[in-house]
Amino acid sequence: MYYKILISPIFRFNGMKAAIITNNSSLNSLGSRLGLNVLHWNKLNLSLLATELLKLLGFQEGKTLETNQFDLIFVHVGADEKINDLKDIEFITHLVGELMHMAQPESDIGSRLHMSIIMSYGATLDDDNSIFVVSDAKLKINNELSLLFPRQSYTMKGGKPNKNIRHYSPMLVGQWQNAVTRKDMVEEFSFRDFIEHGGNLVIPADRFLHEVAFKLWKAPKYGA
Repeated sequence: MYYKILISPIFRFNGMKAAIITNNSSLNSLGSRLGLNVLHWNKLNLSLLATELLKLLGFQEGKTLETNQFDLIFVHVGADEKINDLKDIEFITHLVGELMHMAQPESDIGSRLHMSIIMSYGATLDDDNSIFVVSDAKLKINNELSLLFPRQSYTMKGGKPNKNIRHYSPMLVGQWQNAVTRKDMVEEFSFRDFIEHGGNLVIPADRFLHEVAFKLWKAPKYGA
C-alpha cells in the first residue's frame, strides 16, 4: 500500500531530475517507483567518483556546463559495504573531502553545490525507545498546562499533534551549501554531539526532500 501513494520527485518539484547510486536491490526497486534514475557503482569510474558526480550534476573542470543530466543525486552506501577498497565511513569521508576540495568558495561549483550527508541507524525496535531520544518523553507535564508549551513543527500536521512519529533513533543529517547553511559547533557525526552542539532540531523524513528541493530552487519554502 505504501508504494501506491508515493509521488515521483520529477512531478513534485518542477521537473527535478533525480538519480540514486546504489547496489542495494531493495533500493533499486524503490528508486524506480519514486521516478529516480537508478545507477550502479560498477558503471562509474570510482577512482574519479567526485569528478563523475559533479559532471552528472553539470560541472566540469570547475565550470558550469550549459546542460546537466541531473539536479539531485542520492549516493547510497550500506553499512559494512566496501567500495573502491574503502569501507563505508572511510569511503564517505574520502568522497566528501574530494567534493569539498573541488567546491571552493566563490568558484562556480562552490556557489551552486548543495550537499547533505545522512546516517541512519537502520532497523529499530520499540524496545529502543529509550535510546537516542530526540524529545524528552519522560518529562511529565500537567495536562491542563501542556497546551501552553510550544511544539516543534515536525510534531504537528494539519494543526493537530501528529501521533505517527518516532521520537528516538533518528537519522542524522549534516548539510553544506556555501553562504546558505549555518555553521554550528558539531565536531563529529554522532547523536550526542548533534544534540549538544547542533544548530537545528528535527525535520520529518517526508519533508526533508522538500527542503533540499527548496535549496535547489525547485520548490517554495514549506515553513519553519
